[in-house]
Amino acid sequence: MVDLENRASRVIDAALGVHVDLGPGLLESVYEQVLANRLRKLGMKVDRQMPVGTRIDGLDFPGAFRADILVDDSLLLEIKAVERLFPIHTRQTLTYLRLMKLPLGLLINFGGITLKEGLRRVANNYRLPRTNSR
Repeated sequence: MVDLENRASRVIDAALGVHVDLGPGLLESVYEQVLANRLRKLGMKVDRQMPVGTRIDGLDFPGAFRADILVDDSLLLEIKAVERLFPIHTRQTLTYLRLMKLPLGLLINFGGITLKEGLRRVANNYRLPRTNSR
């Protein structure tokens, strides 16, 4: 789990850099592609627009949704470029995590003035590792 936290931290740093360099106002696909490229340069495995299937009530849905970015087969990134995030965006990300059986995702909105207001950690039965600081 420490690796996942380290990975998430590195992704956030890269996303901050993308937001500083590009600012708000571009299409979601631009931010997604630039962020994916920067993560690859950091040595991470990146899959973009990966079709994810699921089975519900005995019915197969081979392309139920597309994961915007999957980092190192373990961290889901849901990318937005909207004026502000709404609760549905967080719920959507959590549903994706559940269907993919992943513990943690980052919802990243590049449409705001600062990235801080548009960054959400979304956990699927995930808890931060404990540290031994007393």
